[in-house]
Amino acid sequence: MSDKFFFKGRQDARQHHTAYGGFKTNASQKSGSKKFPLALTVTSEARKKEIEAQVAEAELYANITVDTREGAVESIAELTVLLEKPAPVTTTKAPSRNDPCTCGSGLKFKKCCGQA
Repeated sequence: MSDKFFFKGRQDARQHHTAYGGFKTNASQKSGSKKFPLALTVTSEARKKEIEAQVAEAELYANITVDTREGAVESIAELTVLLEKPAPVTTTKAPSRNDPCTCGSGLKFKKCCGQA
């Protein structure tokens, strides 16, 4: 038998979801900041200086380690993703019907170039 029909007493008030860590409240972790630096690995001291210059130029923060073992692999993918971020796409607003025409005729767009 279902127990939803029986009175079981007062239920406890629900706890706030952040009090016990249920949801991640500060979800924005900007990589390359002081709090969340990039973790980069390079294979030589000369390469480390090059990467430090790139990080300083981009005003980022990084923990750069040098791995000189034989067969070590360079890991700078996080940096390249941040440096090669595509520029936002901007579009020009198309003229509405009653705006002056862009060709300079002085007519409304609908009577000049807007004829379909």
